[in-house]
Amino acid sequence: MESEYIYHVTTLKEWEQAKIKGEYTPAGYEQEGFIHCSIERQIEGVLDRFYKGQSGLVKLKIEKAKVSRPVLFELAVDLDELFPHIYGALNLDSVVEVISIA
Repeated sequence: MESEYIYHVTTLKEWEQAKIKGEYTPAGYEQEGFIHCSIERQIEGVLDRFYKGQSGLVKLKIEKAKVSRPVLFELAVDLDELFPHIYGALNLDSVVEVISIA
């Protein structure tokens, strides 16, 4: 069964800036055109591939039904796996939990 939640890893600093701005878009959003997300079991691999050795990270737990922009599951060809992508800025009220990553 597909979960009602998707996840996004970012820095606490970027999240704090989003709260001031009233919406969240990560660094690199302009080039990508979407926000990279994961389902829960994909998080470990994402941390390993893209965030090794970084500190000050948080995992945003996002309720899919509350996201005001399109959420599409698309193939990451190099991994042959589907990942959720949010096409637009993330509305903050869709984030139900901010989890610190040790």
